[in-house]
Amino acid sequence: MINDIHSQLRQISAQDFASFGLGDVAYVRPVEVDGVAAFAIHAADGTPLSVVDGRELAFAAIVQNDMEPVSLH
Repeated sequence: MINDIHSQLRQISAQDFASFGLGDVAYVRPVEVDGVAAFAIHAADGTPLSVVDGRELAFAAIVQNDMEPVSLH
């Protein structure tokens, strides 16, 4: 079964591979907005989704939308 998965992954296109996990993962990074510290939420491909006041709020928003949060430093 694992060999089957490996051979399937080898056959996907570069474009499909780049979008792998796109709807499942979002990352959080610290930003500054008008001189105030905030946290930006981005989709796996870098598309900005939101900016919120706190890191915990960012992670909660991601989880609430059935995605996996990852921190970016």
